[in-house]
Amino acid sequence: MPKLRFMISGGGTGGHIFPAVAIADELKKRHPDAEFLFVGAKDKMEMEKVPQAGYEIEGLWISGIQRSLSAKNLSFPFKLISSLWKSYFLIRDFKPDAVIGTGGFASGPLLYMATRAKIPSLIQEQNSYPGITNKLLANRVDKICVAYDRMKRFFPKDKIVLSGNPLRAGLEKSLSADAKVKENLGLKGDKPTLLILGGSLGARRINELISESIDSLEDLDINVIWQCGKLYYEALREKHQKLPDNFKLQAFIADMPQAYSASDIVVSRAGANTLSELAAVGKAAILIPSPNVAEDHQTKNAQALSSHDAAILFQEKQSAEDLMATLRNLVSDPSKTESLMRNISKLALPNAAEVIANEIDELISHA
Repeated sequence: MPKLRFMISGGGTGGHIFPAVAIADELKKRHPDAEFLFVGAKDKMEMEKVPQAGYEIEGLWISGIQRSLSAKNLSFPFKLISSLWKSYFLIRDFKPDAVIGTGGFASGPLLYMATRAKIPSLIQEQNSYPGITNKLLANRVDKICVAYDRMKRFFPKDKIVLSGNPLRAGLEKSLSADAKVKENLGLKGDKPTLLILGGSLGARRINELISESIDSLEDLDINVIWQCGKLYYEALREKHQKLPDNFKLQAFIADMPQAYSASDIVVSRAGANTLSELAAVGKAAILIPSPNVAEDHQTKNAQALSSHDAAILFQEKQSAEDLMATLRNLVSDPSKTESLMRNISKLALPNAAEVIANEIDELISHA
């Protein structure tokens, strides 16, 4: 049997890149001799992250349309035409057996040209409200793997597969809060642990809310792991030089399975992959969606969980006092925390990469 060839595109944010790499890893596990070519947007983070994961990548000259009036939009037609042509030549030369898109600017031109060439194609949508690229591609591709129910209002019913979002290694199962892990991290093993996540760059509003609440957090007598992001770390370290030993301020968390294992309650943004991780590890979560993302999809993601009593939705505009009141209620009412954990665990779809790879293999077998 000849070697299989896969082209994969997804980028702009980690929320698109990580699923793309996870799908490639699963396909590589099944087909060790397969060849892979990623396609991303030049100057975006995928051009660095994908090679770090061990895959070759080509860049397209493409970006999104600015939602406000901007001179940058004048170059969009030229970027689109350039990207369509380059996608055509990449497909012609690489000759893929299947093309997979996980969202982001570059996946649009690549998947469009792949469908014109009648190559088996699949897109994976991470959010409860799809991005514009995937909505535009929906009628052209063969399969659409989604992470939420009720996606028929956006995509053709006969193409939808409920797969979930691929998870990073070590997060395929529920992780109860581990006293030994807490102690290994220098935390108090017998105290609840709050994990604060703002992404690798950090979340300004979450950091402001926590920074204003240090005294209240100390009064709660809990452990705190505060991942503030590299953009904010130095300023926050300077501002809070006398944090208790069981408060861990970090720019970035390399070992997320360990951090989740040490935590009881999580305060986080509501990116799709983070929510899939929280469901897989079964953690009580207070979600603070970023209002500055396309189609406000983080709020819609958070609403999808809060409607099942699987997380608490907290708006950016609310105060630090509101956040502390919410935390106090959780810390003082273990039954509420346990209820959130049970309900979010019910929404977990931990085998997403395998389900998606099954669909890709099936598409190839019927091509």
